[in-house]
Amino acid sequence: MNTLKLLCACTLLAVLQGCAAAVVAGGATAVTSANDRRTLGAQIDDKNVVLKAVRALSDDAATAEGSNINVTSYNGVLLLTGQTASEAIRQRAEELTRSIDGVRNVQNQIRLGNNTAMTTRTRDGWISTKVKTQLLADKQVSGLNIKVVTENAEVFLLGLVNEQEAAKAVDIARHVDGVSRVIKAFEIRNN
Repeated sequence: MNTLKLLCACTLLAVLQGCAAAVVAGGATAVTSANDRRTLGAQIDDKNVVLKAVRALSDDAATAEGSNINVTSYNGVLLLTGQTASEAIRQRAEELTRSIDGVRNVQNQIRLGNNTAMTTRTRDGWISTKVKTQLLADKQVSGLNIKVVTENAEVFLLGLVNEQEAAKAVDIARHVDGVSRVIKAFEIRNN
């Protein structure tokens, strides 16, 4: 009987821990959404644009076979990163995504070449984390309004920022260890 009680207690504890994680994650998402310069509608539109773009690229035989194409959207600016084997496939990816409802501009930064290795992708994730942390720590930049994407040590910065924030963000990213290049895809807004 004691074993049954212990098993039930462990199961209940595991379930409650999952609930706590969901509450914390939900709270973090709410804080991020509330501080975002995009409207809530624009945030939802960006998520939908990414889903539609990923589907279009995976449904197309040319872009799905052997390519590593990543999609990011911020306020209707669609960023394509990754690698593909030919210029024709690179252009096809842009063509497929440009006509998606909600896409105002496509930044096609897909590189020609072999797909990156898992170790490179892991390093890219670490670089993104370091850049984002420094942006959040800086008082002159609204780090919550800048999306950081790293692909093969190239850092792409998206967001709604003013000229000073853009310049400072680029300077911060440029000086993070491991960054080979910084590419701005900002939407500049007036104060």
